[in-house]
Amino acid sequence: MRLEVFCEDRLGLTRELLDILASKNIDLRGIEIDISGIIYLNCPDIDFETFSELMAEIRRISGVKDVRKIQFMPMERHNTELISLLNNLPDAVLSIDLKGSVDMANHSALSLFNKESGDMNGVHISALLPSFNFQRWIEGSKSRLREEIVLDGLDYLMEMMPVYITGESKESTFASAMMIIRPRVSAVTTETQLSLHNNLGFEHFVGVSNRHKALITQAKKLAMLDQPLLIEGDTGTGKEMLARACHNRSDRADYPFLVLSCASMPDDVAETELFGHAPGSFNHEQGHKGIFEQANGGTVLLDEIGEMSPHLQIKLLRFLQDGTFRRVGEEHEIHVDVRVIASTRYKLAELAESGKFREDLFYRLNVLTLTIPPLRERPSDVQPLLELFIAKHTAKLSMVKPKLDEGLLDQLALYQWPGNMRQLDNMVLRALTELQDDVLTVELFHLPQLENSNAGVTSINLDGSLDDIMKEYEAQVLDRLYQSFPSSRKLAKRLDVSHTSVANKLRDYGIKKR
Repeated sequence: MRLEVFCEDRLGLTRELLDILASKNIDLRGIEIDISGIIYLNCPDIDFETFSELMAEIRRISGVKDVRKIQFMPMERHNTELISLLNNLPDAVLSIDLKGSVDMANHSALSLFNKESGDMNGVHISALLPSFNFQRWIEGSKSRLREEIVLDGLDYLMEMMPVYITGESKESTFASAMMIIRPRVSAVTTETQLSLHNNLGFEHFVGVSNRHKALITQAKKLAMLDQPLLIEGDTGTGKEMLARACHNRSDRADYPFLVLSCASMPDDVAETELFGHAPGSFNHEQGHKGIFEQANGGTVLLDEIGEMSPHLQIKLLRFLQDGTFRRVGEEHEIHVDVRVIASTRYKLAELAESGKFREDLFYRLNVLTLTIPPLRERPSDVQPLLELFIAKHTAKLSMVKPKLDEGLLDQLALYQWPGNMRQLDNMVLRALTELQDDVLTVELFHLPQLENSNAGVTSINLDGSLDDIMKEYEAQVLDRLYQSFPSSRKLAKRLDVSHTSVANKLRDYGIKKR
């Protein structure tokens, strides 16, 4: 029960209020006095008859103007509104006392650290962020601090701020600290040169292999340039993601990033999508802006450009020369400032050599090139990618991050991953949806069963001629790889031989899917 008493500023009035409560054996849990002439009382709930008598006696006190029941004391309401405000913030916010223990954490912070409401209070900040030395900060300048941190493989920006309170003497006292943790955002920098250690635009790329590090280093160098960029890589390696990262790191990041797939699209549709059409064309009264016009100032990704028709290749070549084009059905030219990034799962040089792609367009596109290595060629990257995908999907599914079964990483690293990172991402999601306990096992990934990895040359029958021995070894190699690349075309691409040759050998050796 909380009461709001409107009264005059009279000496002894508060004492009389407390005497009435004492005479009725009502405990006083709290009292607040407002300088405007309001006294707030916090008492336990009482029965209706006692409450009516209490209200009547308070009103009879000299100087009392009115009394009424309220829901919250002023400080309660203030704290409730403040907590509600903090809990609705998208960023994680923590209040930390002078000993480094968490006093308060909003809902975003609880979610970030996978904690329940009661489990966070009293936890030392070093247990949550081992890399941050709170004691050194509090013993130092205690100035506002911003640092990049990594949690579960994802990049965040941590901001530490001192909290001072001012007393009646107007002196400020250092009372606590507030920490805000937010995901890294791809903000545009005004600097024309960025350090290669700065992850702007590449926050979500993880990997420890030398090939991955070399790719990201080169991509950061090329991101700030305006020349066309060609990205080659197998299906599922993240070509669009890399193109978007280059855009976000460039001076064009404030402008659109638009994607057009060149695969299996009729010429008239693709041409309209790229260049737009004039008013009245295709029974449309109004004209239509193509993606080059829509993306003016930004970036256009032409996905699977190796499948672009010869007609559109000529149109694109003209556009790359001077940035001008004509809408379909119009005569006047339009000039735009757009960077073109092209991606393909094929080797564009081989397509150009065989006549399936215009050589002049290939040379125009092949100014700057990035080649994404497949996951099978960098098995050491499986672990950081696995941790990243687990963190991403457990957050979406609102589930606790599971433990990894012993040997899981070794078995995943041995798999060939024909679908690359996209396949690993999808398999992690499927495994988490089938998880029954808190341990992630290899069975949940439903990988094609391979031959015993120890079955190598030592298991080969060495009897017979060299030709017989080599045929038996070849059959074992094909049999093992066929389970990871379960079609003759995929296996031929993996071994860099003709499809006909592989199909014949599979038939001759009687190799089938298991």
